Formats: sequence, C-alpha cells, structure tokens
Amino acid sequence: MTKVIFSMPRAIYFDCFSGISGDMALGALLDAGLSLDALRMELQRLNVTGWELDATREVRGPLAGTQAHVMAPEQHVHRTLHDIRTIISGAALAPAIIERSLRVFTLLAEAEARVHGTTVDQIHFHEVGALDALIDIVGVVAGLALLEIEHVFASPLPLGAGWVRSAHGPIPVPAPATLALLAAAGAPITADETPFELTTPTGAALLAALATFRRPRLRLASIGYGFGARHLERPNALRVWIGDLDDPRVEEHPAAHATHDREQHALANDTVVLLETNIDDQPAEQLAYAVERLRQMGALDVWLTPIQMKKGRAGVLLAALMPVELEERAVALLLRETSTFGVRRRLVERHICDRDSIEVLTPLGVARVKRKHWRGEMLGVAPEYEDCAQLARKHSVALTSVYHMVMQAAAAEA
Repeated sequence: MTKVIFSMPRAIYFDCFSGISGDMALGALLDAGLSLDALRMELQRLNVTGWELDATREVRGPLAGTQAHVMAPEQHVHRTLHDIRTIISGAALAPAIIERSLRVFTLLAEAEARVHGTTVDQIHFHEVGALDALIDIVGVVAGLALLEIEHVFASPLPLGAGWVRSAHGPIPVPAPATLALLAAAGAPITADETPFELTTPTGAALLAALATFRRPRLRLASIGYGFGARHLERPNALRVWIGDLDDPRVEEHPAAHATHDREQHALANDTVVLLETNIDDQPAEQLAYAVERLRQMGALDVWLTPIQMKKGRAGVLLAALMPVELEERAVALLLRETSTFGVRRRLVERHICDRDSIEVLTPLGVARVKRKHWRGEMLGVAPEYEDCAQLARKHSVALTSVYHMVMQAAAAEA
C-alpha cells in the first residue's frame, strides 16, 4: 500500500522594504535557490527569441545577494493583451504557469485601461509589453512553480516619489498604473517618499495577481535578496522568505495561487465558495468573456447551464467555484461584466484526491502524465494536453495517437 505523506505547503513572503520590480523578484528567487539553468529552460518554452537571462552575485553595503539581468533589444512594436495571450497561451508551459502569467498581464491591462479611460482590448502595452517585461513576469511565475511555492504573501509596499520617463512622457511616481493595480488589490502601502520609483508596474502586477498582503507563520527554509539596477544609499533589494507554511488561516482554505502540484498532498476536505447568478438578457459572447475572466482570476471551475426563467424566457445559470480569498474580486467581476443585479453565494466542501505528475518516454518524445490517488490507491492517469499537442504538431501525428502512446508508456511505468 502506498504511504501517504502529510506535508505542509510551501510558501513565500516578499519582504518589500525597498519596493519590488520584475528583475528584483527574479534575482531574489535565484538567490533563494532557484536554478538559473532550469529557469532558462522554462522560458525557452515561450518560443520567443532575442532575449538573454543572466545573474551576478554581488555585495552591496551590508548585504550579499543576486542581481538578475534580462537582456533584450528595445522593440518598437506595442503589443496588445491579445498579442500577449497568444504568445503565452501557445507556449509549452504548465497550465498553472500560463494561467497565472495571463492573470498578471490581464490586471496590467485593466489598470492601464482605467488610467487612460479606455478598454482592455484597446490598450497597447508599452514598457510592460516589451520583451524584457514578458521574461520578468513569466520568469517569476515559472520560478515560483520550480520552487514548488503554493502560497504567496507580501509586505506593505513603499512606492517612492518623483518622476519617471514613459512612452507617454514624464509621469509622476508612483506610476498611475502602479497605483491603479494596488488600489484594485487593496494593497497596503508605507509612507516612503524616497525620490525614486521603488515599486514598478510590473512588480505591483505580480503581487496584485499572486499575493495575499500579510506576513504568514513560516518554518523558514531559505532567504534570498534580489538587487535592483539602481544603487541607493540604502540597500536597493527585495528580500524573500521561503518555508513551510505553519498558518492555520491558510491551511483551512488553500490559496488560489498555487503554482505547482506537490508530489504528495494530504487527504483533506477543502472549503470553497460557490457563486451563482441567473441571466436572460446578455449576448453569449459577453458571457463567454466573463467566464474567461473568472478562469484567469483563479476560479476552480466555471460553467453555464441553460435554464427557463420567469415568463418562459430562456436564460443561463452562470456558476463559479472560487477559493474564498477571491470571492470579493469574483463578485465585483460578475457585477461589472454581466447584466445581473445580484450574485448568490454559499460555502461548499469538497474532497480532494492526492495527485502527482511524472514524465514518460514515448516514441515521439517525453510527455507529462498526471496521476490521481485516493487513500493510497492510484485511481487513474491523464496525459498532459500541452505536451501531447506539442508532440502532435512537431511530428504531424494525430493527437489521439499521441494520447494512446502516452497512456501505453504510463501503463508501463505503473
């Protein structure tokens, strides 16, 4: 009988005493033990060229740490959110990395749209749509996955003061997009008026999309310092604390921002919130957009069910299963993106199977397989779609044939 290992989930705390940027976050993760080679391999799955990622170990004042260097040529193309989605969704990355990276960019687009008084579809990213920002954001999300981080927390943020240059001209610090992101997330800030930009839009978007703003109880395992490019009188660094979570407030309600499926999960009940609303006066494409947004936000599941409403009108029931931490944001999205005047909610419990992931070798190459366990018994396996689709495209083979090969290889591993 397989032995079930009960382990505490791994968490990270972003200690932003001097703010946060994308490259500072990358440097801190590398300093805390993330493999640079493994991160490069993940980023190569984006299928974009022209970038390089390196890191140097430095000592600044009293602190030793790592500065990440993302080298990318300046690009004059201004990508839209659709362009970013196409690049990331088409990458051979784990689904969780794709979803969370898209969530970060979606929040950025929403913030820019609010600042410029337009819609997310009309926003053309400038600085945050450049190649280096793409590497920063996907790199941080992938790095968290490689480190098996399941929960993300952050401290209050210092923002700085003054002015910075942008594609739109000089803008005040903090940047309008940074403020819009932090306001939407309800993030706490500190009274720091250092005359430089301390928290960038990229850094703010990462935390707004991934983090809970409080310090958790941790059993510390590693610490990392990531240096920024600017040299200040005080250490211009981001500190990360990584360890096993020892916080019952989170263990009772697992965070929505898991970035990796741990190889062994404790068998447990999980409490989530079910949100429902009935709609009979909205076009189907708008409802599909709302469903997409809920999934990007971190919904555990979203579905539409045909129903009959009063006066015999045909309608749909829109239901979303959400982590409790995301309930308020999900309700706000439903009220904003649909015609409903109200959302029903109730807490529900669910049983969760233990699960892990293995790689199997097929005649066409390597593919990942997810395995489901319950009380020590393996109940089933499922090929990873992204891996199978990549092999099918590469070798011009039917996807169903690839699935058959992967299942045969998985059976041989059992």
